[in-house]
Formats: sequence, C-alpha cells, structure tokens
Amino acid sequence: MNITREELLSYIAQSPTPQSKRDLAKAFAIKGDDRLPFKKMLRALENDGDIVKQPGGGFSIPDALQEVTVIEVIDIDIDGDVLAKPVQEKDKTPPRIEIQPDKKGHPALGIGDRVLARLERQPDGVYEAHIIRRLDTPQGHVLGLIRKQRNGFVLSPADKKARYDFDIAPEDLGTAKEGDLVIGEVQPARNVRNKKVRIVQVIGHETDPKAISLISAHEMGLREEFPASVLKETREMAVPGLEKREDLRDIPLVTIDGADARDFDDAVFAQKDREGGFHLIVAIADVSFYVRPESPLDQEAYGRGNSTYFPDRVIPMLPERLSNDLCSLRPHENRACLAVHMWIDGEGTLVRYKFVRGLMKSVARMTYEQVQAARDGIKDDITTPLMDTVINPLYSAFETLWQAREKRGALDLDLPERQILLDDNNNMTGVKLRERLDSHKLIEEFMILANVAAASALEKKKASCVYRIHDTPKPDKLDSAREFIQGLGLSLPKGQVIRSAQINQLLHKAESLPYSHLVSQVILRAQSQAHYSPDNIGHFGLALDRYAHFTSPIRRYADLLVHRSLVRAYGLGEGGLDDGEIAQLAEKSDHISQTERQSMQAERSAIDRFTAAYLSTQIGAEFAGRISGVSRFGLFVALADTGADGLIPIRTLPDDYYIHDEVQHALIGRSKKRVYRMGASVTVRLREADGLTGSTLLELVGTESADIPGLTLRRATPPGRREGFKGKKKKDTFRKKRK
Repeated sequence: MNITREELLSYIAQSPTPQSKRDLAKAFAIKGDDRLPFKKMLRALENDGDIVKQPGGGFSIPDALQEVTVIEVIDIDIDGDVLAKPVQEKDKTPPRIEIQPDKKGHPALGIGDRVLARLERQPDGVYEAHIIRRLDTPQGHVLGLIRKQRNGFVLSPADKKARYDFDIAPEDLGTAKEGDLVIGEVQPARNVRNKKVRIVQVIGHETDPKAISLISAHEMGLREEFPASVLKETREMAVPGLEKREDLRDIPLVTIDGADARDFDDAVFAQKDREGGFHLIVAIADVSFYVRPESPLDQEAYGRGNSTYFPDRVIPMLPERLSNDLCSLRPHENRACLAVHMWIDGEGTLVRYKFVRGLMKSVARMTYEQVQAARDGIKDDITTPLMDTVINPLYSAFETLWQAREKRGALDLDLPERQILLDDNNNMTGVKLRERLDSHKLIEEFMILANVAAASALEKKKASCVYRIHDTPKPDKLDSAREFIQGLGLSLPKGQVIRSAQINQLLHKAESLPYSHLVSQVILRAQSQAHYSPDNIGHFGLALDRYAHFTSPIRRYADLLVHRSLVRAYGLGEGGLDDGEIAQLAEKSDHISQTERQSMQAERSAIDRFTAAYLSTQIGAEFAGRISGVSRFGLFVALADTGADGLIPIRTLPDDYYIHDEVQHALIGRSKKRVYRMGASVTVRLREADGLTGSTLLELVGTESADIPGLTLRRATPPGRREGFKGKKKKDTFRKKRK
C-alpha cells in the first residue's frame, strides 16, 4: 500500500468536507489486498484521536465542524463578508466561517440571524458556508411568484438565495393565477429538486403597486393588518382634558418634518434667556397615556417593536387611530404630550431640565425645506409670521448646540441618503440624494438633547431605563481600518482607547482628498452596531455618556418604555412602567433590537427590489459606478445614478489569478498586476436585474485596472487563505484536463 499515515492524515485535514471510507479509498486508489491495511490505518488514526467520525460516517480532524450545521451571523466586516459561528460551539474560540453568496449576492442577513448551512473547510482552516435555508422564517413556507410553464405552474421564490422553483400540482393551485404573489406550503418529497408546494395564501398580483413592499414585508415576517381586538381598543379613545396636565397651548410649538412624513410626533420651541443661554421645549406625543402595559394594543406594539418605512408606505407600530390621529401633533388641535423643558448655557451645556405631562396645540406643521428657505430669506404665508418668535430662535439655539457637538467630538460621517422617486402608481421613476439641510440638523440636535435629558433624569431618579448604547469599535475591525488608512497617508492612534473626536480629526483631514468617501465608508464599517440595553455603556458615535430614545414613541417601542419609566419616576399619572416590565427590561431590549434589525433589512430589500425592477428594462446598458466592497468571490459595485448595488463575480474578471488583499481592500492579479480596489471608479454593464428578488448582476466594461489615482499599491499581502484561482479561460482549461 503506497500511502503513509502522515499522507492520509494530511489529506483528511485539508479536505473541505468530511471524507468517507469510500471517498478516501477512491482518492488513494485503494483496491484488493490494500483494503484491509487501509482500514486498520484509519482505525488507528481514529483511536489515537487524530481523526473523528462525523454524523453520516465521514472522517475529519477533531476540531472540524459538521458538514451541515446551524450557524449564527456574528459580524459583517469592512469588505462586506458575512461572518458566522456554529450555534453549538460555546466553550472555545470558533473558526472563521464566511457565508458565501450565490451569483446574485448575499441574502439579507443581520447579526444574530441563524441559518442551516453546508460547510466546506478550506486548507487554511477557514470554512465557507453555503446556506441551505434560513431558520428565522416560518418553517415549510415559501413566498414567491406563480409562473406558467409548458407542463403546468411553478412557484419562483422571492428569496434571492433560492436555487430552484417549486412545482404546483393542479389540485394545489387553488385560486392562484399566473403572476400572483403567493405563499406556498412545501410538500414532502424525496428529491429536493422535485419539491412541490400547495398554495395557502394569495397576497396579490405582481403588477399590484404594493407588490414590492409586500414581498419584503412578508419575507421578514411583517404584517400590515392589526388584530380586531387591537382596533377595538382604539375606537373609544379620545384626547384627554387639561386635568393635571401642564397647559402648553399658548407656547408656539411647531412640528418640522419631511414633506413625505407620515406622522408628526415631536414639536419644538426655543427662547433666548437673559444669561445668554436658551430655554428649549421638546414636546412628544403622549403615547403612554393611550397604550397601557399588557393591553392587547401594548402586546401588538411590542411584537412589532417599531414602524417599518418603505418607499411607498409604512407598516406602523400603532394603528392608524393613534399613529395618524390622536398621537399625530396636527396644527391647531389639542394633543396630549410628554414634554421636557431644557435650559442650556451659552456653551450648549444642559444645565437643568423638567419633564411634564402637558396639553399642547401646534401652531404650524412645516417641512425642512420650507423652514430652511425661510431662514435663507424666502418666506411664505406660514413662515412669515413665525420668523421672529419661532424660526430665528430655533436656529440660534441650534447653532449653540452644534458648537457643543463639535467640541465633544460626535462622529460626523458624510454618508448621503438616497430617496426613491415614485409615480402615482408606485412605480420607481428615479432616485435622488436627500439634501441634508441645517433644518435637518436643527431637529436632530433638539432630539439628541431631549434624549440625553431623559437618560439623565432616569439616572437621577435611580429609575429603570432602556439606553441606546453604541460601543467603541472592536479592536480587530479598527486595526483593519487603521492598516488601510495608513496606505492612504493618514493615521489613527494605536495602542490606546479610541475616541470619536480622533476619528473626526481623521475625517476632516480626508475631506480634501479625492477618496474621502472611501475613508468614511471604511470608518463606518469599522463601527459597532448600536442597540438597546438596560445597562449603560454610553454612545460612542455621539460622544455621550448617557443616551436613551425618548422622542418617537409612536414608532419605537423603546421610547414608549422610556416614557413609562419617566411617568412612574416623576409621578405623572397613569400609564407608568410596571414591576413586570422592569423585571423583563433586558429581554425586551433584546427583542426590540432584533425587530429593529428586521425592519432595516426589510427596508433595504424593498429598496433593492424597487431599484432592480427599475433597472430590469435596461439590460445591456452601461453605467458609471464605484467599487463598494471587495471579497474573495468578486466585487460589489454601487451605481452612481441609482445607488443600486450589484455583484461582479470574480470568474468574470479579466483572465488572471487574483489575490484578495484584505488590508488594501483590493483584488490583485498575480500575473498581470491588475488592481480592483474598494472606492475605485468603474464602468459596468448590466447583465441581470430581477425585481422579484432584488438582485443585480454586473460585468466590467474593459480590462483596465480599477484603482484610486494617487495611491501606491503596496506589496500584496501573502496570499494564504485569500488566494483564489479565477478566470474563464484557465478555468475551462482546468475543467477539460480533469475530464
């Protein structure tokens, strides 16, 4: 037998999946009389603990993971790689697991999501995970589109990771027709590729203006309809009288929101005082008066966790009777509110505060653009009489608060937000950047100050609080960002606790450079994810020691909990936090952090679908774009005109052997030295765009490198685990040789 113990062990260790006896015998051409000593060698390796037998009979090294296992997303790194850990591995450091996308890109996954995956171990010990199915969606159900084929109907899944359609027997079609969006119940089958579904619900037709949002909503388990018991609870509700409330109706409070805002739950006022500071008021709809703990309405709001905003509609946390009526601070109508009086000095420092339950009457509903135009000298019938008493004092207070913000070093990432433009039928007609005006910043600063006051007030009363916390960047992410930034001639301090002010200094230095956007992107991806917790660690991004969401209880359950705690702590009447809620704050914080992530994923996937549907009529067209992510499997490109993200598979790049350099965020051709670096401008051709799944597939135009002018390419990091053989011609030749 021409095989040594070391050769056999090395082969098993480097195999991507567990190897059965048959696999190993075939690999080493074991036949006839060699079979018995071969089996003895395997048994000896197993007895010595050098290999272990996995479920299913395959052999692997002891630390290897099962081929099919449940994994949980733990991070999304700077390059966009989705990293995971085995759910069952708790007592030791897990190996690196990278969830691989299909040709259409990564599925919409967030930190904490769990999937069943097939793992392949690479020679360097890294595992590549190929998703079999998500585990946070209803088991055995699939959402998709009915399509008619020669032999009958099939259901094409809306999930972009799905690899095949489902057959539908005639008796299982029900009332569904071609083009309907449906939910199918998966039927038992021996062969996964012959699986069938029975249609259990028709959601609507693909031409329905609501179709895109409905797909994204159903995908994340969101629903528009409220239970009858919840709607019944709101019918008899009414605005309360003054009673023990503070009368704020004579104060000229105003709401300032976007032109497309669907609810108005915060109002503001500012007045300069004699000491050179300001008296500010932020009044918030008194949701806690209407939504009482453990009521059907409360349980439904908690389950939803927050409102979800799509380009064409909103799925609210609260029914319309509250969200668009009683808790919407309409002008010239009495509304119950929970308000905070705040006094700041000339440096923008919060000196004192006072929380009250009040009755208010907004004097005007204005838009950001309208208020900014008035400040710039273009007034209208609404803003003209409010200039001296309302608008100018608000801006003066804002300027003081902004100076304080810059002084404390709050993170200032310049990341423009894109707005999907729709026609009257909810078809996408284009996209534009949302302009960030001083009026936007004004409201942001007033809300931040009110949130700080809420957290401070609850701490002072030693009361329970749901904090909005944002941890410092993880050292490994920061080290990765630091190495990349050093290649741009910039630097971040090392060997000490980083402060947001230091990152701001870096961003300001980068402002004049042609790749400033790249610096902002890398810094953003190095940040930790903000979430809710009853334990305070501060908010790194805002450079604040204490921070709690107080200003939007109409759309965030976290704010409602903060309102209830304030009501209880300050003895403001009924609807305060009860003992049961206090005992469950940690659990509730985890839940609403998860629902927030689900809503964000639904919102992103809806935008992807709107954009892909818009682009689907432009297959073959060329677009300008910028590389937004670099990974071992290809390039992600953001199109300049629409902001759409598309994937360029590495196999479609010009023929070469590419090394993925994580430090430089680049793919580097080993032979021809082509460079494709994150942040570089490229011209791409649209190959596929699917509005059903939201996926966009691109290809490069031309064979030139895509690098950033002025940057020097350092010697590539030794390939190690990041080296990948790619290129159509060589790959085809390789396959022919194997045959």
